[in-house]
Amino acid sequence: MLKRTAVHITVMMLVMAFAGIAHGQDKLQSYLSDAACKVKATADPVQKRAILSNSIENMEKALNKVQGSPLVSKDDKASIDRFKVFLNDKRDELEGVNGYEPVPDAKLNAFANYVVQDMEQASQTITISTVTLLLIIIILILLV
Repeated sequence: MLKRTAVHITVMMLVMAFAGIAHGQDKLQSYLSDAACKVKATADPVQKRAILSNSIENMEKALNKVQGSPLVSKDDKASIDRFKVFLNDKRDELEGVNGYEPVPDAKLNAFANYVVQDMEQASQTITISTVTLLLIIIILILLV
């Protein structure tokens, strides 16, 4: 009976951990998706760039704060570094620096969609623990 209870508890913990990770990744994707919706709702290209740039900047601030936390493991810090590289590439592409051509004004809506889709693909290769994801989400909420 004790073994059965221990197995049930272990299985429940694993299921909840996976659900927590999926929920956290959904929140990060949702944050960028909301930014993409704001970009599409705005007519002025300058404001579109500002929305995208501010969203990326807020995400980077949250990642920097979480990365400095003692609660974050070495593996999570490495994943955060990879995620920061992803965000830097998107910012460079948006602004047209470090070998990129700036995104034309007429393609800012498509670029916003591209960032969201690329984030969805990146989240499959960048794994972050539930605790770290929750810290990032809390900091993002506080920054917005």
